[in-house]
Amino acid sequence: INQEIKMQGGATRAAQHSGTQQRQQQMDAQPIPINPKPFLIDLIDKPVIVKLKWGMEYKGTLIAFDGYMNLQLFNTEEWVNGECKGNIGEALIRCNNVLYVRDAEGVQEI
Repeated sequence: INQEIKMQGGATRAAQHSGTQQRQQQMDAQPIPINPKPFLIDLIDKPVIVKLKWGMEYKGTLIAFDGYMNLQLFNTEEWVNGECKGNIGEALIRCNNVLYVRDAEGVQEI
C-alpha cells in the first residue's frame, strides 16, 4: 500500500522520501574524505600510485613528503595511457600537480 500524504507546497511524503533516498545513494557513492597527513604517513615505505592532473601516473615507493604534500618516490616507473614508459628511479613530485595518491596494494585513495 503506497500512502501519500499531501505536504505543504503540494509535495507528497512519498516524493519527499524518494528524494531523500536519492540523496543518500549519492552520498554513499562518494569517497569518504580522510586527513591526508596520517594517510601519507601510513603509506611511507609502501608502493603507491600517484596520478597527476595531466593523466600520467607514477608508481613507486613513497619515501618522504613535506608540509606542502610534495612527494618523494623511489624506484619510480612512469605510466602514460596504461603503458609503462620506463623506470625513472627517484622522483620528486610537486604537490600542485597531484590529482590523487593511492596505495598500490589496496584501494585507499586521497
